[in-house]
Amino acid sequence: MNLEEKLISLRRELHQHPELSGEEFQTTQKLTAWLKEAGIRILPYDLKTGVVAEIGHGSPVIALRADIDALPIEENSEAVCPSLEKGKMHACGHDFHATVLLGAALLLKQNESRLVGTVRLFFQPAEENYSGALQLIKAGVLNDVDVVFGFHNAPKMPVGEFGTCHGAIMANVDRFEINLAGVGAHAAYPENGTDVIVAASEIINSLQTIVSRNISSHDSAIVSVTRINAGSGWNILPEKAELEGTVRTFDASIRKEIQRRMRDLVYYLAKAMDVGAQFLWHEGPPAVINTPYWSDFSAKIARQFGYVTHNVTPQNGGEDFAHYLHHRPGVFFHIGTGSPQSLHHPGFNIDEKAIFPAAEYYALLAEEALKDLKNTQASA
Repeated sequence: MNLEEKLISLRRELHQHPELSGEEFQTTQKLTAWLKEAGIRILPYDLKTGVVAEIGHGSPVIALRADIDALPIEENSEAVCPSLEKGKMHACGHDFHATVLLGAALLLKQNESRLVGTVRLFFQPAEENYSGALQLIKAGVLNDVDVVFGFHNAPKMPVGEFGTCHGAIMANVDRFEINLAGVGAHAAYPENGTDVIVAASEIINSLQTIVSRNISSHDSAIVSVTRINAGSGWNILPEKAELEGTVRTFDASIRKEIQRRMRDLVYYLAKAMDVGAQFLWHEGPPAVINTPYWSDFSAKIARQFGYVTHNVTPQNGGEDFAHYLHHRPGVFFHIGTGSPQSLHHPGFNIDEKAIFPAAEYYALLAEEALKDLKNTQASA
C-alpha cells in the first residue's frame, strides 16, 4: 500500500467514527498512534482532546493546523464508508483536514533532514463550537511560532484548485437573543394584554433595515433572525416570545455599529409596543484576516505545485482559526474537493482524489515557508 492509498484508508476510518466537539477521544487516540508509529514526537500539552506534534528542530517555527471534530447530523451520503455513529457525521470535511495534515506530517518526517527549522502540527478539537483554537492558544501552542497556516475544503471548487485572498477571508460570527415579555390574554380580547407577537414582528422587520440603511453599500454585513419561539395555542396571546439569530460582518467597526443599532431598535420598539425586552449579544470568533505576504506566498507555492489558483471572495462563514491570526501572521486558504453537496449537508462527501495532492502541497508549503523565514532572518 503506497502513501496515497494509506491516507485514503485512514480518512475512511476517521469518517466512519466521527466525534463531536470536545468528544474527540478516539480520534485523538488514533491520530496519536499514527504519528508515533511514524516516529513523530508528540508534545506534552495538557489537552482533553486534540494532538500537537512536531517535526524538525530549532528556529524558525511554522505551524500547520487541521480541525478534527464532526457534526450532529445523520449521514445520508453515497460515501463508500458512511458514518457508523448514529446522529454524527463528518459533514464539514474535518476528516479530510486531519488526513491531509497527517499525510503532510508523514511526508515531512521522510524529509526531516531537509527542514531548516521546525514544523508544529495542530490537530485541533472543537472548531464547530469555536472553542478549540482558544484552548490550544491557552495551552501555549503558539509559543515560538513565527507563522501559522490553515485551510478548509471547498466543495464547490474542483479538485486541483486552490483559493485565498488578502485580508478577511471568513467573517466575524456573532449570535444574538431577544427575549420579550408581555401580558397574556385571550386572542379575542387583545386589549386585555400586550402582544409580544406583534412586537416581535416589528422588531424582526426593523432589524432588516440596519444593513440597508445604516451600513454602506460598499461594506458587507448580514443580520438573520433564525428562530422564533412563542405561543401555546391558536386562541391565546402569549406572555413571552424568544428570538435568536446571527450577525456576520468583516469589519470590527461595523460589527460594533450593528450591535449598537440592534440594541437600540429592540429596546425602543419594545417600549413603543409596551412590552419588556432583553437583548443578549454573544460574541463569536473574529474575522479570519490573512496576512497579505503569506497569502501571496501560499498562492505562489500552490501555482508551483500545479494547483489552479483563485483570488476568492470573502465568505460569511466563521472559523476559529481567526484566533491564531490574531496572535501570529499567517494565512487561511481553500482546497477544492469537488463535492456536489455543500458543507453541513447530510449527503456531503469529498472526492478522495483531493487527499494526497493536498497533503503534498501542505508539506511543500511548510518546507518552503521555513526556507523563506530562514533567509529573512539571515538577511536581517
